[in-house]
Amino acid sequence: MTHASITLAGGCFWCLEAVYEQVRGVVSVESGYANGTLAQPSYEAVCTGRTGHAEVVRVVFDPAQVSLADLLRVFFVIHDPTTLNRQGNDVGTQYRSGIYWHDEATQRPVIDTVLAEVRHALTAQGAPDLVTEAEPLRAYWPAEPEHQHYFARHPHQGYCAWVVAPKVDKFRQVFASLVRPDAAG
Repeated sequence: MTHASITLAGGCFWCLEAVYEQVRGVVSVESGYANGTLAQPSYEAVCTGRTGHAEVVRVVFDPAQVSLADLLRVFFVIHDPTTLNRQGNDVGTQYRSGIYWHDEATQRPVIDTVLAEVRHALTAQGAPDLVTEAEPLRAYWPAEPEHQHYFARHPHQGYCAWVVAPKVDKFRQVFASLVRPDAAG
């Protein structure tokens, strides 16, 4: 079985991780930091906004079960790709919207196609344009253990209950066919 990986930034990594852990065909999700300048950054350092890193999730998936295009369509529904360096009350470059490919030859054409779909839909709605960056993955570092599987371990914590849970619910409603059969509901 051959797996593929994509790394995504869409605000707080807890939100993205919580959703992608429920997607059929996703093998693993790891929260981390990418495309910054500091080696082995800490959460505290990234939160200053001075390291250049984005909070990201590395999604390993089985392309025979879920396509990269579907993973990206989920991505664009669960965050706002039109706000620069911001998702809700989370503000700073670490909360930017980004897609970081692992294999340009196979992933970039899919990314470009989905970006064009989303741009077309936003234009039709009269919404602002995308600010999502699409770049090669550089300098990925896993986040600290306490940030891994955060929503699964702390579903009633305030941020999880008020910010993460609605994104998980939205995913489950919009993409019911992509929900893992074993995902808690």
